[in-house]
Amino acid sequence: MTDSTVNPSEQQMFGHPKGLFYLFFAELWERFSFYGMRALLTLYMVQEIFKALEERDAVSLVIYASYGSLVYASTVIGGKISDSILGMRSSIFLGGILMSIGHFVLAIENNLAFFLALAFIVVGNGFFKPNISTFVGSLYKDGDRRKDSGFTIFYMGINIGGFVAPLLCGWLAASYGWHYGFGLAGIGMLTGLVFFWKGIKDNVFGDKGLPPSKEVYEKKVLGLPQKTLVPILSILAVPVIAFLLSSYKSITSEDTFIIGETTLVGLIFNIILVIIVVYLSSIMLKATLDERKKLFMAVLITFFMTLFWSIHELSGSIITLFASRNVSLEGIMSAAQTNSLNSMFIIILAIPVSLLWGYLSKKKLNPRTPYKFGLGLLMAGLSFYVLSMSKGSADENGMVPFAYLLIMYFVISIGELFMSPVGLSKITDLSPKRIVSFMMGIWFLSSAFAFQVAGFIGKQLAIKSTDSEVGGLETLPVYTDGFESIAMYAISAGVVVIVFGPLMKKLMGNVH
Repeated sequence: MTDSTVNPSEQQMFGHPKGLFYLFFAELWERFSFYGMRALLTLYMVQEIFKALEERDAVSLVIYASYGSLVYASTVIGGKISDSILGMRSSIFLGGILMSIGHFVLAIENNLAFFLALAFIVVGNGFFKPNISTFVGSLYKDGDRRKDSGFTIFYMGINIGGFVAPLLCGWLAASYGWHYGFGLAGIGMLTGLVFFWKGIKDNVFGDKGLPPSKEVYEKKVLGLPQKTLVPILSILAVPVIAFLLSSYKSITSEDTFIIGETTLVGLIFNIILVIIVVYLSSIMLKATLDERKKLFMAVLITFFMTLFWSIHELSGSIITLFASRNVSLEGIMSAAQTNSLNSMFIIILAIPVSLLWGYLSKKKLNPRTPYKFGLGLLMAGLSFYVLSMSKGSADENGMVPFAYLLIMYFVISIGELFMSPVGLSKITDLSPKRIVSFMMGIWFLSSAFAFQVAGFIGKQLAIKSTDSEVGGLETLPVYTDGFESIAMYAISAGVVVIVFGPLMKKLMGNVH
């Protein structure tokens, strides 16, 4: 018996469309570049860029949050441009080139170059990230049972890059200088583009990912075809984004761009959010009843993911500082390299969890998506509770055993596998086809919200000091007490999601 959802003419590899594995390697190297840079970013700001400031922690963590928010908020715009003008292929190439430029500019030892580099990565990610994930979904027909496992395989590629990058970039930064680590991240991005180009050349994608129409693609605006105008406007956006990111002075001076606790980036981000909500509301009004229910669940799933990522994204900021200041790492790895632990556990656990879902499906026991999300939030809370307990094992210098950090990453990685790859798949199932790339952008917008929350948490746990040796008993209670509060909120959220699981199942209809 053959599966009617599988195209008999498609090129296959290991039971999946062959194009999946080209996208797998393209995303692996793109994530290598992204996570290699991320592992170094907070430490680089604290130890180099802002080392003379007493509030260097707060400044660094807010810039990290602003950068992360803009990186993921840009996917909404990039997804919309892809849907209406460029198509997925051109968007991925444009995004990859801009991100490569950003990583190489980051290797220049100059503060102005630092903010320009972050801006290039922000704009480039907006085109690359939503489209390559949507590309994976487009390889499968509606109802294809291979889709969940396909996204899990794709997700493992992300984490191979995320595992190797902090180890290599962290080693280069420690051995030869920060900018060698950043330069290696740029090489990784270019390698990802080569894999994607090879997939197109080998015709493994068929007619997928082309512009929505040649007329729109070639249509002239201001005397230029849109295929040319979009890259030009993207480059012009770079100095604007750099200016927004460099407005860190709002934390430390009276000459500020600040309204209450909202920085200029936060204010603009909230305006973008309002626009997105209005646009989604208009789509809801025009949609059929069934589409409206599913679209509502797509938004709700995105909200749950926001809660999870707001905790998870602390790994690149507060958790990295905690590892640097309060975890016994001598002879094991550096604080930057601890960013590889999450991806290491995802690699180890991805296939077993994928097989588990397949086994439970055959037994008709596979939990519906709401329950998986509730369990994921519970795991996130438990992971931070483990870290809060570490203070009981601290030595006389305030240093805790590495095992606590290892266990924390193990637990939160299980929660991530319960939520993120499953959520990626469900967004493509629940979204009307005409706005699927846009909705994937909304999915990544959850991470933008999460970075805003992570920035708020970071400011609460920031240490005031210009002492390069700050840590030990001074920082231990600040971090561990904060981790206990985070754990309480995450566990409470997980319980609420599970309780309302039956209602969510009804709204999702036949989408599992």
